[in-house]
Amino acid sequence: MSGNVVVYETGQPEASVLRVHAAPAAPGTTTVPGPRTFCGKDTFAMETASWTPSAEPGSAWYPAEHEDRVCAACEDAMGG
Repeated sequence: MSGNVVVYETGQPEASVLRVHAAPAAPGTTTVPGPRTFCGKDTFAMETASWTPSAEPGSAWYPAEHEDRVCAACEDAMGG
């Protein structure tokens, strides 16, 4: 799953994670998200997760602690 970046849609002002999204990496990098998530949301105001999707087959692309906040459209795009 290299080439994908996990980003957080956060609540303001406390910056709590509201939704977890996936975005393709920007060209030439593996850690910076491109301009849009797989569900079409703008990544500009999102926080990039320090956690990266595992290359292990069958593992989740998102951090387990946010499993209940995963965007369904991004999950579908990631093959979940």
